[in-house]
Amino acid sequence: MALPARALYDFNSENPGEISLKEHEIVSLCGEQDIDGWLEGTNCRGDRGLFPASYVEILRNDNVSSSLNNNSSRYSNIPSGGSETGNLPPPSMAPYPALPQTHPGTPASDDDWDDEWDDHSSVTDEPRGGGHYTNYDGNGPSTYSISTAPMPRGGQQAKSSATVSRNLNRFSTFVKSGGEAFVLGEASGFVKDGDKIFVVMGQYGPEWQENPYPFSCTIDDPTKQTKFKGMKSYISYKLTPTHTQNQPNRRYKHFDWLYARLVEKFPVISVPHIPEKQATGRFEEDFISKRRRGLIWWMNHMTSHPVLARCDVFQHFLTCPSTDEKLWKQGKRKGEKDEMVGANFFLTISTPAAPLDLQDVESKIDGFKTFSKKMDDSVVQVNATLSEFARKQIAGFKKEYQRVGQSFRYLNQAFDLDQQSFSAGLNHAIAYTGEAYETIGDYFAEQPKQDVDLVMDLLALYQGHLANYPDIIHVQKGALTKVKDSKKHIEEGKMESQQADGVLERCNIISFATMAEIQHFHQIRVRDFKGQMQHFLQQQIIFFQKITGKLEEALQKYDNA
Repeated sequence: MALPARALYDFNSENPGEISLKEHEIVSLCGEQDIDGWLEGTNCRGDRGLFPASYVEILRNDNVSSSLNNNSSRYSNIPSGGSETGNLPPPSMAPYPALPQTHPGTPASDDDWDDEWDDHSSVTDEPRGGGHYTNYDGNGPSTYSISTAPMPRGGQQAKSSATVSRNLNRFSTFVKSGGEAFVLGEASGFVKDGDKIFVVMGQYGPEWQENPYPFSCTIDDPTKQTKFKGMKSYISYKLTPTHTQNQPNRRYKHFDWLYARLVEKFPVISVPHIPEKQATGRFEEDFISKRRRGLIWWMNHMTSHPVLARCDVFQHFLTCPSTDEKLWKQGKRKGEKDEMVGANFFLTISTPAAPLDLQDVESKIDGFKTFSKKMDDSVVQVNATLSEFARKQIAGFKKEYQRVGQSFRYLNQAFDLDQQSFSAGLNHAIAYTGEAYETIGDYFAEQPKQDVDLVMDLLALYQGHLANYPDIIHVQKGALTKVKDSKKHIEEGKMESQQADGVLERCNIISFATMAEIQHFHQIRVRDFKGQMQHFLQQQIIFFQKITGKLEEALQKYDNA
């Protein structure tokens, strides 16, 4: 009898031999043993092929019937080509993409990228670190795609009309990240003192060692500039790090390059996604403002991270003068030739002497996996709800208040025909009431910029974070699997105890790093959502106080009528 499994995420097949899965779908497995992170099975539509092992949960004995009963009705209502969203509003409501992402190091349709800035002799065509880079422009998928390790999709998955060649041999994230090579003891490299990354035991468990020299960085003065005698236009931003005297100007392509390097270097750290690329409307005020807000959130998360903030390539990005092109290219090439990436990255991690209880780690990782999935669903729902709310304020509410105001104006025009001197005060008061309601309509249209838009910027950033964690968790799960395999190999006489101890020790390092990253995520999540919700409610109070003030002014006009 085939072994059943339940799909944990949507998976859209991209290559021959793969099959698509829908979240909660029951799949029949051809075998329990995965090959490079892939399983073979048959989905509910009768298609047989490969899919990522991390996307499914194997069901055993009594769990099978309960899972079928719990999920069959939910799955039966899923429309073809979509995923179950319950009562969530459709993603099309959102004015921004559900998950803004970019292709690291790859020229895109965003015209502010010029090829000659890239030294192609030192940049590979595809990101070496693996990851998940689905690009959106706000109206649908971009015209190219790079296939890397599979990932759960937080929003709609872009379909590729690939103009860039794709690697059809997709390995699991565990392999592509270098996790497998490290756990098996195949990584080697010289770790300088400056490259060491420390994990310490904090009040709530493993955490990254704090940055002894914390700093922040502002992003101001988005300015349109030109080159090639006006043929090329782009927007530059002034960066002001608090720990230096430099104020370099950086373009979007510089942020994009930096993002690519960081994703490549840190396989178990969630590098926040930079705002999406856009082919049209890049010089419109609203888009420039939105992109700047996204870059500010991104920069805030970078400078807040104890590891990312101290990374050499990030410091080069912040401190290298804009005018010193030679120095910039030297640092750029150094970052691209960094040897402490992939498997070697794990060599740089220094952990406490006492090992972790891997059973406890696995339990906590599973708990975070459940949490992050639930948070992702709720973020999508809040984003869609706020999008619709903002749309109603900008269009519907404004229109309705203006209609009320106009109706009072019409009444005033009728009263003006009276020509009675004693009614002049009333006529003026009614006219002012009409003006007040029209002004309130304008208040509604402008308000989302003060509160709703800012919350949606935060949600967009966290959708990117949440999309990173399935791959991070997969690396840690892969390491745990190798530990379990090594125990079996010892029993079967296929591995020496000393080798197995090495596997356990290296799995412990990956587990420390993963737990530290999860702890950091929770800390910044509490900080960010507390601050943003306080700001949102404060702005809402100011907004309604302003409306109340306007209505009180109108009321006072009748005192002397």
